[in-house]
Amino acid sequence: MTEISLFPLSAVLLPHGRMPLQIFERRYLDLVRDCMRNDTGFGVIWLLKGAEVAASQSGEPQLAGVGCYARIVDWDQLPNGLLGVTIAGGERFDLHSSDRADSGLVMGHVDLKPKPEPEPVLEVWQSLVAVLRSLENHPHVQRMGLAVDYNDAWQVAYTLAQLLPLDESLKYELLTLDSIEAVVRELELVLNEISGEDSQA
Repeated sequence: MTEISLFPLSAVLLPHGRMPLQIFERRYLDLVRDCMRNDTGFGVIWLLKGAEVAASQSGEPQLAGVGCYARIVDWDQLPNGLLGVTIAGGERFDLHSSDRADSGLVMGHVDLKPKPEPEPVLEVWQSLVAVLRSLENHPHVQRMGLAVDYNDAWQVAYTLAQLLPLDESLKYELLTLDSIEAVVRELELVLNEISGEDSQA
């Protein structure tokens, strides 16, 4: 079991996904500084109940049981003066327990899951590839600096799921699945629903 710093969020981070964050609390500024100095990361965990700021200050946050280890891949000062960082999702982890450090950070006792072996993108899954390639042309997505291995179905599926406007509960469900077939099946259902809505518009 490993102890890591947790960053409770109302959004779900997936492996290979990228997410922008605004950092303004001192405890998180210190966390970002330490991560960049030591080339380490932190755990992003879905906050089931409570506010993100409150979760780090008082009371016990209600956290999901599975999270994603994140590393900082870019940073900049935002127009509002706050620090902006872009994080990339890595290994999944199971959260067994959490407590609060003197700094106010939530610390998690976790088991990191091994990275899944690359899975080939089957011919019947090419629709996911097409949608992801289309999204990559969007200026907002281009700024994320994605580097997708289109020969690995895990990377295609997770990256696409992170970019699509999915309900966070569905993203969390995808995070908990251990089978690429199950992940792709859920994504195909979502894309079929979106396609049906577009055709009726």
